[in-house]
Amino acid sequence: MKQFLITPASGKRLIARALTSHEVIKKTLKSNTLIIIAGTTNGYVAEEILSKINQLDVFSREKFIRGVVLPPGQPITETGRLPGEDEFPGDVVIDRGKWKKGLTIFDVVDDLKEGDVVLKGANALDMSRGQAGVLIGDPHGGTIGTVMNAVVGRRVRLIHPVGLEKRVDQGLNKIARVLNAPGARGPRLLPTPGEVFTEIEAISILSGAEAQLIASGGVNGAEGSIWLAVSGADNQVKETDYLLNSISEEPPFNII
Repeated sequence: MKQFLITPASGKRLIARALTSHEVIKKTLKSNTLIIIAGTTNGYVAEEILSKINQLDVFSREKFIRGVVLPPGQPITETGRLPGEDEFPGDVVIDRGKWKKGLTIFDVVDDLKEGDVVLKGANALDMSRGQAGVLIGDPHGGTIGTVMNAVVGRRVRLIHPVGLEKRVDQGLNKIARVLNAPGARGPRLLPTPGEVFTEIEAISILSGAEAQLIASGGVNGAEGSIWLAVSGADNQVKETDYLLNSISEEPPFNII
């Protein structure tokens, strides 16, 4: 067993790299539609997947954001755009391996069918139940509200790339009842039936090793970091060591 410290930015890169090796993603890229909905973690995911299919050329991770959460004094924005930024470029819609630039989930959701996959970030993670929740600022349910029509109505697969930093210690349904109650203020929350994909699943896919969360936190850039204990065969732990060292200095995500 070996212990590793992973910063939030490194965790995003790790999750993104692993999703390019996810069997469902690889199959979808060949024969169906894959939608990567804009968000900070999904910016890394889009980079890795577009690079894999040799279509990264004009993609900008810094502009690929929706409803980003900023520090105190800088509120949660409605669109994810800040004053002076260029127009939102759209989500990443990949149809049978080809990126259809400029489209959003709203443009294509009605055409999605079983076999298609949507990647959507999350804001809350209940590890004990393997469930994610998404904050909603839009009065019409935002992107997740739109996606659920396809997920529930047509069995479109929903995967949540989400870092362990977003874990919560109580059931998401209970939290949702509080946030969604009449008279409450601030974002709402929607717990979803989507597949959760964290750093733990990423390590399993990329090295075959087993990881467990053992501690978290830090300072001087390690704020929000997680400690993972990784165990397995010698070659699996060594592969994890090499992998995590390769992303250990991933710079923080900045949009200002």
